Amino acid sequence: MTFWTTYKSYKSLQNTNMRNEQEKQKLFGKNIAKYRKAKKLTQNQLSEKLDISREHLAKIETAKRGISMSLIYKICEILEVDEKDLFDFE
Repeated sequence: MTFWTTYKSYKSLQNTNMRNEQEKQKLFGKNIAKYRKAKKLTQNQLSEKLDISREHLAKIETAKRGISMSLIYKICEILEVDEKDLFDFE
């Protein structure tokens, strides 16, 4: 195997892993939105309870912004779900 073949394989694997992570972030955000809607909360209502802006919540739900562990715990408490439910990607 040549250097370039190895390099291309590595880059391909790296891109696949990156896509997988991005996909997980999108699914995580969709799960938040799903449980929020199940509780009949708007983004405004949930963001007020979390003490963040609606825009911040919207970016989390669309995987355009990361989230802290403390915010995950708050979301779970308010939506009355386990953390594992937000990470259920199947």
